[in-house]
Amino acid sequence: MKLRSAAAAAAGLLFFAFTALAQVTAVEGIVKGVDGKPVVGAVIKIHRTDMKWDSQTKTDKKGHYFHTGLPISGTFTVSVEVDGKQVDSVSGVQPRPGDPLPVNFDLKSNQQSNSANQAEMQKAIETGLISDELKRRMTPEQKAQLQKQIDAQAASMKKRNELNSAFNDGMEALKAKQYDQAVAALTKAAEVDPTQAAVWANLGDAYMGQASTKTGPEYDALTQKGLDSYAKALELKPDDAAAHNNYALALAKAKKIPEMQAELKKSAELDPAGAYRSYYNLGALMTNAGQLEAAAEAFKMAIQSAPNEPRNAEAYYQYGVILMGKATVAADGKISPEPGTTEAFQKYLELAPGGTHAEEAKAMLASLGSAVETKFTDPNAKKAPPPKKKK
Repeated sequence: MKLRSAAAAAAGLLFFAFTALAQVTAVEGIVKGVDGKPVVGAVIKIHRTDMKWDSQTKTDKKGHYFHTGLPISGTFTVSVEVDGKQVDSVSGVQPRPGDPLPVNFDLKSNQQSNSANQAEMQKAIETGLISDELKRRMTPEQKAQLQKQIDAQAASMKKRNELNSAFNDGMEALKAKQYDQAVAALTKAAEVDPTQAAVWANLGDAYMGQASTKTGPEYDALTQKGLDSYAKALELKPDDAAAHNNYALALAKAKKIPEMQAELKKSAELDPAGAYRSYYNLGALMTNAGQLEAAAEAFKMAIQSAPNEPRNAEAYYQYGVILMGKATVAADGKISPEPGTTEAFQKYLELAPGGTHAEEAKAMLASLGSAVETKFTDPNAKKAPPPKKKK
């Protein structure tokens, strides 16, 4: 009896073992690459979504994989990785009794499908409309994410339109010297998007224009607002040479000379090709401030940065005028100029023979006993090729 009971018990255990084995199944498939060929060594990862269970396998030389031992009662996501990156996945896989469940991956087809989906999604974001076909292919989570992108795009477009409208209105008013309107419009633009350096730079111009129509405390207050706007523009875009130049001019009007000098030098450093303009402005401002030594140095720097630039002729003239002021007069009335005086006026006439100060320059040269040259060679002109030798 005991032996039969033991045998019966053993038979019962075997029965349950076979029952347990019968509750698992398998998945298999082929992985094809974007070139249509089988992918060797692709990693197939199998993740059970209704409880903690993960496993993986690899494709063979024919791109085929096979994995058994999947519980029939589970729901799985089967994904494929190539070179360590997930390139495709299939969710909602539910194994069935019998033959292995086929789960294939065609990366070329998937890539084309993804491209088409991306194009449709981009169109939906731009138009704000999701097609019925796209809706059918998307999960609720994907629809929610796409709608979120559509809403963000709509908000961005609205903001951009408001910014452009306010900025354009401000620029038109600034061009017409309607400074009150320019300040109002550009202030609105800065409120819409405070990260635009161009808005702050032009708001600085508008405030300085507004200040030019005021006096006393009002002038000081508006000038400070202009300075603050330029500073904000440079905080956002510190490499803007023009903004440094305009900021310097505003600082000069506020009688902040050291700060003005630093800004003009910065402008010149950032724009070597246009440095002569910054140095000339510095010289003009220092002249107006009565600091002639500093002015002469600035004009000299302008000359050195662009010695043959016709638009830089004014620097030569102003430099010559300052040097002329240092000339000494002997008892017999003979003038002894500072070195470089004659050359400065001569160069001015060379670069701008019909310039605003041409007659004054000629008069200065005459007073120094120097002849006025009437023929100048263009320093920028190309030399003519030598004549060919006769054979």
